Amino acid sequence: MNTDQAPLSLSICVVTYKPDWVELQRTLESLRTALNHCEQIRARVLIIDNSPADEISDWLKEVMPHFAVKVISGHGNIGFGRANNLALEDCSDYHLVLNPDVDMAQDALKSALDFMDRNPDCGLLSPAGYSADGSRQYLCKRYPSLFDLALRGFAPTSVKALFKGRLDAYEMRAELGSDVFWDPPIVSGCFMLFRGDIFRVLQGFDPGFMLYFEDFDISIRASKITRIAYVPDVRILHGGGNAAKKGYWHIQQFMRSAVYFYTRHGVVLF
Repeated sequence: MNTDQAPLSLSICVVTYKPDWVELQRTLESLRTALNHCEQIRARVLIIDNSPADEISDWLKEVMPHFAVKVISGHGNIGFGRANNLALEDCSDYHLVLNPDVDMAQDALKSALDFMDRNPDCGLLSPAGYSADGSRQYLCKRYPSLFDLALRGFAPTSVKALFKGRLDAYEMRAELGSDVFWDPPIVSGCFMLFRGDIFRVLQGFDPGFMLYFEDFDISIRASKITRIAYVPDVRILHGGGNAAKKGYWHIQQFMRSAVYFYTRHGVVLF
């Protein structure tokens, strides 16, 4: 960061719902370590808890008593996007949307903030994602056709193998290498670093999405007012998982959000 300027501020928002405590602790510990590598940054961490009851406040006091976190709870399961929007009033110079299943590299935040500092035209940054086994996750996507979504979400492995080239193209595997890639159409909501003024102009996520596709929507809206960058020097481990393996309720939400998304942005069949 440019140390000649006054310290900038960073707000971090983590939305939870009946969290996996081990996973959440790993996320918060990696966040604390990453923040310790950032100079000239005033950070504020918010946890927006959609759980029926607030168990996080007492858990934080016991497990991470010296890590300052603001907890907002008691509103129930209002969805990922609406919960993130509760942080709008706390939005700082930079604003990080962070999933509770993300373990970031020690230098991830410093690399991300340095990149934003050097590239004032970048209003939204996406990292390089990896699974726990070290395999790549491709967090940037092309605009999804219905066929692509059906393949990725619901097709058996044997069918996916027949369309590997198509799925690789959808996941932008050729583009997401060791170099910065500008203006990917869609980036994942597991780690979105915004300039605060961009997040405020967008008014956060569209509250019409309960779960799924809210990151697709905000990526498209953000691309109309700023530039988006994939930055491979910013590295994270991401848990994740697809809707088809999570049960009927998640499939129902996935389908509902897909309809809402295509109603807003247009349907591509194939």
